[in-house]
Amino acid sequence: MTVSFHKFGDMFFPGTGDVKDIGEREGKYYAINVPLKDGIDDTSFTRLFKIIISKVVEMYQPGAIVLQCGADSLAGDRLGCFNLSIDGHAECVKIVKKFNLPLLVTGGGGYTKENVARCWTVETGVLLDTELPNEIPENEYIKYFAPDCLLNIPNGHIENLNSKSYLSTIKMQVLENLRSIQHAPGVQMQEVPPDFYIPDFDEDEQNADERMDQHTQDKQIQRDDEYYDGDNDNDHNMD
Repeated sequence: MTVSFHKFGDMFFPGTGDVKDIGEREGKYYAINVPLKDGIDDTSFTRLFKIIISKVVEMYQPGAIVLQCGADSLAGDRLGCFNLSIDGHAECVKIVKKFNLPLLVTGGGGYTKENVARCWTVETGVLLDTELPNEIPENEYIKYFAPDCLLNIPNGHIENLNSKSYLSTIKMQVLENLRSIQHAPGVQMQEVPPDFYIPDFDEDEQNADERMDQHTQDKQIQRDDEYYDGDNDNDHNMD
């Protein structure tokens, strides 16, 4: 299951990610796209994020979550067009963390490098349950954060084109797509079954007085026809 919150429309790169893009064949309904317009703010974004992610976790029942914290959604990004503050961005990390599921957090986009550093610093603190002071301590890169030298950045002032009716429509469409999932997957991570495991034996350490059973011996034999050149070889040149 993939879930993406992103800018969509106005020929914005890469031009994909409509709410109607839901995956294909066996993956149908397992791609959740949340297309947003310019200027979305903390309140609108975090409210929508919490509703959708909570429903995804309820319906899909993941065994683990990979959270990519792209920082190009922050206010003032060179390529982005949202109004999110770092606190608003970090609130989404708090929401996911509260599910108490195994969580892998990565970076992502972000084109105003000093704000990317600020964002991921604050969110690392969130993950470690550590509240950081707003003042950035003296360091060799402090000039990048001048003149204020603070962690937090103000909200942006781009006009919010995401009306309540638009966000409501997107939310309802996503929730409707989620209802199309018949059941949550039941496959859990397991040890490799013994039949697929071929042990390494050190002949010098084996006890010559102990016989190896036939089944174990057979599993160590490499068939002569495993790798070959011929018409039935899957890797042969189709030309």
